[in-house]
Amino acid sequence: MQGVRRWLLSSAPVAALCALTVSAAGLMPSVAAAQSGPVSPNPATTTPALAPNGTTEQIRQIVACKGVMYAVGSFTQISQGGQTLTRDNIFSFNQNAPYNVTTWAPSTNGVVNSIQLTSDCNHAFIGGKFTKVDGSAASNIAYIRTYNNTMVNGWGHSANGTVDTILRTSNNHLLVGGEFTSINGSSKKYYVSLNLGNGKDDGYLNLNISGHYVFTGAGINNTQVYNQQLSPDHGHVLVEGTFTKVQNNKRQQIFMLNLGSKGNVSTWYSNEFNAFCSNKHPAYVKSAAWSADQSTVYVADTGKAPHGWNGNFPLTGLCDAVAAFPAVRNGGLSHQWVNYTGCDSLYSVAADSSAVYIGGHQRWANNQNGCNAAGSTAIPAQGLGGFTLGGKLLTNSAGTAGLYTRDRGLGADEIYKTPTGIWIASDNLGGSNMCGGVSGLAGICFLPY
Repeated sequence: MQGVRRWLLSSAPVAALCALTVSAAGLMPSVAAAQSGPVSPNPATTTPALAPNGTTEQIRQIVACKGVMYAVGSFTQISQGGQTLTRDNIFSFNQNAPYNVTTWAPSTNGVVNSIQLTSDCNHAFIGGKFTKVDGSAASNIAYIRTYNNTMVNGWGHSANGTVDTILRTSNNHLLVGGEFTSINGSSKKYYVSLNLGNGKDDGYLNLNISGHYVFTGAGINNTQVYNQQLSPDHGHVLVEGTFTKVQNNKRQQIFMLNLGSKGNVSTWYSNEFNAFCSNKHPAYVKSAAWSADQSTVYVADTGKAPHGWNGNFPLTGLCDAVAAFPAVRNGGLSHQWVNYTGCDSLYSVAADSSAVYIGGHQRWANNQNGCNAAGSTAIPAQGLGGFTLGGKLLTNSAGTAGLYTRDRGLGADEIYKTPTGIWIASDNLGGSNMCGGVSGLAGICFLPY
C-alpha cells in the first residue's frame, strides 16, 4: 500500500491498514490485557509465507477472528509446511502453531487491500482493486462467506474506485475509505459508512472530504482515505489520507473521528501536519497507532525530507520518521518525540504497553544527521524497529544495532498487534524473506511475547 508505496501493486497510491488490538476471541477490536513486551526478536518459524515464484507479491493486511488469521494482498501462491498452495489474494490460517493454512480459498482478479470479519466470523468484507470475486462481477468491494468460496450477491458490491481500508466499529458501522467517488449507490466520496446488512450508505458519516496537496513541484496526489485505526475504547478512529478539508475543518494527512451518534471530526490536530515533504511525497503520514492507554498517537511517515530542504542537518519535520503526539482532543499540538530514519520510508506502526514498533524499508534509526547515508548518530535498524514509549531505539545487547530486523523489500505494510504478539505483513521484492535473521518468512512474520 506509497512513496505512496502501499499501492504499488494495486496501481494506486496503504493501507490498510490498521494496527489494532483484537480480543482473544477475535471479535471486535478491543483493549487487550497489558502484555509483558516488548515482543521477542525471534520469529515463529512455521508461519505461512509467500511462495517464491519470480514475481513481486505482497501481503497487505492481516486480521484475526476466533483463532483464525485472515490475510489479503496481491499473491498467487502460499507455502507452508513444505507445501505450495494456490491462493488468489485471500487466504486464512490457524492463529496458533503450527499455523496451518485452511482449505478456504476464495479468489479475486485483483489486489485486496483490506478485510474485516463479522462478529461470528462467518462472513468477511473485502476491499481493493478488482472486478471479480470467485467469478462473480464485483467492483472493488464485496461481502464473502468464510465457510465456502462464494460472494453474497445481495450485499452491495460496486465502488467506482479503489477501496483502500475497511474498519468495522463496535457500534455496527462499516467505515470504508479509498479513491472512490460513489459506492453501492451512494455519491459520497472517499469515506463512507455502510450498513452491515446490505452494504448501503447508512448515513452515519457526512464528512465532505476534499482537496489534495498543491505546491511548487508537488508529485501527483489525489484525494483519498487510505488507512484508519480504532481507539482502545472504541470511541475514536484515526484516519490517514490525502485531503485538505474534512467536515469544513482544515485537515491534512490525518484526522481523528469521534464515534458518537454520528461520526464527527475531533478538534485533535497539529499544525505540523500542514508542512510538506519532498516534491515526490506530498502525502506522507501512512499509518498511525494508539498507545495502550490511549494517551498518545504514534505516526509513521514517508517523505524523504522537508519540502525545500537545503541539505542541512539535523533533519526537522515529520518526513521519513516515527513521531509521538499527545492524544488529547484539541488543536495546536506538538510532537513529544520524533526519530528519523535518514530519508527511508516508514509505512506501518503499532504500540503495546511497553514499546512502539515500526516497519518500512528503512536502514537506520536515530539518523537525524544523515540522508540516504548513515549520519553520525545512526544505528542500523533494517526493515523493522522497536522504540521505548519515550522514543529510544531498542537495541541488541551490544547497542550496535536495533533489536528487530527484516529484509527491506518494498517495506512492511502493516504491523497487526494481538494479545500474543505482533504480525508483520510485507512482501518478497527481490527475494526478500528474512525476519529476525530467519529465512523463509516472505510476506508474514510473527514475533511473539
